[in-house]
Amino acid sequence: MALPWLHRAELVLLAAAFLAGAVVAAAVFRTQSSFSGQCPVYGAALWNGSVLSLASSSAPSLCYFVAGVSGLLALYCLLLFLYWTYSSCLEDSHRSPLGLRVSLGLSAAAVFLLLVASCVLRFGTTSLCASIMRLKIVDCCSDAQKLPWLPPRLGLHFYSTLYSAEASSWVNLVLWCLLLALQLLQWKWEAPPYRPLERGDPEWSSETDALFGARPSHP
Repeated sequence: MALPWLHRAELVLLAAAFLAGAVVAAAVFRTQSSFSGQCPVYGAALWNGSVLSLASSSAPSLCYFVAGVSGLLALYCLLLFLYWTYSSCLEDSHRSPLGLRVSLGLSAAAVFLLLVASCVLRFGTTSLCASIMRLKIVDCCSDAQKLPWLPPRLGLHFYSTLYSAEASSWVNLVLWCLLLALQLLQWKWEAPPYRPLERGDPEWSSETDALFGARPSHP
């Protein structure tokens, strides 16, 4: 049974969200590992005359949160994409109203978490770059990648990696907003229209029988 076109569009967005989330998780983990497990967002740099070092850093859990949210949502997108791709080959591939409501709730939660993670990357990277620019040793933050760090090569490509993570995180947020909008359209279109009960409806008879008792049948 072929999936509705709205559902097929949702699968395309799920595949794109998986890629974006995987890029964010990989970039944040790579940056954190290059700083020996320290989280550089909202950190401060120190220049001792020959090398740069990370004078202060955020709690590692902050980077774990950003990478974890993106990674778990990417895994969720992958599993859901594979499930519906497999189900589309079966005759009974249809999402129940309850399943659609659960998907709506999860998508709304994902949008909120991704908004928080994107803001953390945005303002955290800006704070780190501001501390580097206050040292007056480079003209732009990306130039700090060319300077020696302590320990050697510690912060190489940190700005490029954080920038890629931030851009991918905002793209991921937009994709999840589109997913939420598509699911809202599906919920609106698949919901049965409300119609008042009339005398000829079976529901009307059952309701009146429950209130007033069944009417005697005439021969």
